[in-house]
Amino acid sequence: MPAGEWLSLTYENTTWVTQIDGVLAEEASGPQPGVPSSSSTLPGLVTRMIELAGIAPGQRVLLIGTGTGLSTAYVCELIGAEHTTAIETDPAAAERARKALAEAGYAPTLLTGDGLLGHPDGAPYDTVIAFCSMRHVPYGLLRQITAGGTLLVTLAGWGFGHGLVRLTVDEHGGACGRFLPGSAQFMIARAHAHPPRGPVEWLPGEARPSRVDPALLDDWTGRFVAQLAAPSAERVGGGGTQVLLDVATGSQARTRPADDGWTVVQRGPLRLWDAVEDAVGLWRAAGSPHVSEFGLTITPAAQRVWLGDPEGPGWNLPV
Repeated sequence: MPAGEWLSLTYENTTWVTQIDGVLAEEASGPQPGVPSSSSTLPGLVTRMIELAGIAPGQRVLLIGTGTGLSTAYVCELIGAEHTTAIETDPAAAERARKALAEAGYAPTLLTGDGLLGHPDGAPYDTVIAFCSMRHVPYGLLRQITAGGTLLVTLAGWGFGHGLVRLTVDEHGGACGRFLPGSAQFMIARAHAHPPRGPVEWLPGEARPSRVDPALLDDWTGRFVAQLAAPSAERVGGGGTQVLLDVATGSQARTRPADDGWTVVQRGPLRLWDAVEDAVGLWRAAGSPHVSEFGLTITPAAQRVWLGDPEGPGWNLPV
């Protein structure tokens, strides 16, 4: 593709998949099957996150997930390359971003490695933005942010729920903040991806009527709530046929439509659907609010997502 066409794609407000199962777009000889492993986030979301994080000249900023380098270039333009550090886990994507940034005239600190570990040698940072999602916030990363600094990150999980949260770091090694309006969805950090599993073997279990419509798990906030309730479960299916699988314990929950509602069959030491029903019940009793009515408090002892206010109902993240 000519350089001019690549440039025009860069400025379209679209997310472009740039790597599938380790194969970069420019290396593919044709349509590439597989699972997306890197992308160029739509510019509107990148600039919105930069604004939400409050990045301003004079700050030191760490970016997790370099991708094509576009988000890093924006931050370099705002605060200067000398104050910008970016980490990319994929070596091929990192090298491509390094070349692209150099061609554009930017020379930030670019690292190849696990962004969840941060970069302690460059700490402390005033702001950290993650352009990938995480199941929880690594404590080591949090402690690289100055007291009063900001971490902007999308919390996600194996239930495919997402919530963008802005945290303010305190002087005790913790942080607190609320989830933000709208929707933001990123690929999960590779270290937090669900474990591999083989074919699912459906085994007998205990059947009963479901207390909630399984299709609630297709709602943006509904699946976020369900994920909080069953954080170790992978969700597959949709609509009235939802399936939760816990690889570690072998626990299963699967729903199906019935004549007068829905039936759920559960098996294993974790009653996954019981937990989902309880959490959904609390959410619905509060009026089924958007994710932005939730918040997150992190202490050295736990990471707790709460509904309404820090003293409200809550769920601990897996750490």
